[in-house]
Amino acid sequence: MKRVCFVLRVKQDLVEEYREAHDVWPEMRAALSEAGFRNYSLFMRPDGLIVGYFEAEDPQAALETLGKTEVNARWQKNMARFFSAGSGDLQKGGPEWLEEYFHLP
Repeated sequence: MKRVCFVLRVKQDLVEEYREAHDVWPEMRAALSEAGFRNYSLFMRPDGLIVGYFEAEDPQAALETLGKTEVNARWQKNMARFFSAGSGDLQKGGPEWLEEYFHLP
């Protein structure tokens, strides 16, 4: 299982609205699981910086599988307005992937 971490940025004036709107739909949760995402977590600073973490056997394949689903297209469309300068939009730049350099199992 590979561990993956990334950062995104929500527009600061929309942070609270984003938190309220971020009730993940059951069908999106199912699509994430079916695509191979495990232990998926999101953390946010008050200024809108999001740090995300997930595990997958093949993270790229999981992202590609999820990207082909209709529910992901709806989710992305619903959430796009919250992100700064294409952050979070895999077609316009997507997340900034972080390199793991230390792990204590």
